[in-house]
Amino acid sequence: MKLQLWRNATLLLNIDGTSILIDPMLGEKGSLGKLPMTDNELLNPLVDLPFSREELIEKLEKIDAVAITHLHPDHWDIQAVQLLDKTTPILCPESISDQIIQQGFKNVISIKDQILWKDINISITKGQHGTGEIGEKMGTVNGFVFKKEHQSVYIAGDSIWYDDIAKEIDKHEPQHIVVAGGAATFSVGNPIIMTCEDILQVCEHAPKARVWVTHLEAVSHCKENRAFIKGKVIEKGYESQCFILKDGEEAELSFH
Repeated sequence: MKLQLWRNATLLLNIDGTSILIDPMLGEKGSLGKLPMTDNELLNPLVDLPFSREELIEKLEKIDAVAITHLHPDHWDIQAVQLLDKTTPILCPESISDQIIQQGFKNVISIKDQILWKDINISITKGQHGTGEIGEKMGTVNGFVFKKEHQSVYIAGDSIWYDDIAKEIDKHEPQHIVVAGGAATFSVGNPIIMTCEDILQVCEHAPKARVWVTHLEAVSHCKENRAFIKGKVIEKGYESQCFILKDGEEAELSFH
């Protein structure tokens, strides 16, 4: 398996030659505009994709499916809807399948719990996109576990650390866990995705898994950057377990 971070939560996961694009935000820098309830005027996304438009089109022609955790625009933007071939298989939680069908996609594979697709076992996992009133406003979010033979990767999606993340790890025993870091916070309420402390909790709870941190330095409500998180990871002695991907970086996922 290989994992490449494009930007924010957009990842390309390659499982034995099958390429799955996860949470595509494909618009140019600034195309989403200002985020609501933020105390800054920055336009999102804050950075461009790490390759040209021509390269993007080439890459999209080679993907076998798209997996979407939820429909917030930094995970599924207008450009993704426009650029992706409408016959592309779209893997998604049951709760959002109708909206994707309404956008013209003809091959939406709705997952209630788990399915087997191209010899890959795909499970839907729970997530919590913040706490209190903000958490409720953010709506339902999910993650995925992709498993083939003895290899498994858990994409936790936009979630804070809470009991159900621990339960998903215990249930699926993934060797690799991808989390959304950056402590994104609106002008009211608590963080809606993982803080440094949350990421370290994941490392502690799953000592045998490798933890990959994404969702960094691309959207304006994130409070923690790569350097800050890396410093905390080193300080707590998790640098051989927890890795922070750069935009465009590809990692070979090892399995023992």
